Amino acid sequence: MDSNEWDTRYANTPGLVWSDEPNRFVVESVTGLTPGSALDVAAGEGRNAVWLAGQGWRVTAVDFSPVAVERGRQLAARRGVPVEWRVADVTTYRPVPGSYDLVLISYLHLPAEELARVLAAARNALRPGGTVVVVGHDRANLDGGTGGPQDPAILLTPEAVVDGLAGLRIQRAETARRPVPTEGGGSVDALDTVVVAARPVG
Repeated sequence: MDSNEWDTRYANTPGLVWSDEPNRFVVESVTGLTPGSALDVAAGEGRNAVWLAGQGWRVTAVDFSPVAVERGRQLAARRGVPVEWRVADVTTYRPVPGSYDLVLISYLHLPAEELARVLAAARNALRPGGTVVVVGHDRANLDGGTGGPQDPAILLTPEAVVDGLAGLRIQRAETARRPVPTEGGGSVDALDTVVVAARPVG
């Protein structure tokens, strides 16, 4: 899917396509870290970037959809927080090495080779002691969860993400359950890959 398709999807959806609240696993993974410089890769409409900025992080948010980035700007303005927004294709975007204390990759689904390049760029962008957080629909979600992409070739597994973060210290790597509300007032579980890793100091 290219940026034009995402632009159309965002433009044809009244309000936000996604929630304006941060992902629960992002909150879990970042809470307790000392705010510094953060990079939100494939930030979409900016819900996680805006939340991070509200927690005191200096955030750069990157997405290839100009429509999504504009929505992110509007959300940040409503919340009164500063975020640096960039329109760029994250499969070719290369952040300055060693320049971020946190890199977030949330629900970015790509073929294996492209994902590996994004993970390598995220790893290289970390300062010593910095943390990378990767969250996305797990391959197990196809049979055991709900929602998300239905192409197994672009779904995540903890093992594949860990392989792409070689050299980092893995702090969490699992398939986690995320309750999704249903129309009847109940919920069903989606299955997400959650990986948290840190760049060693020294």
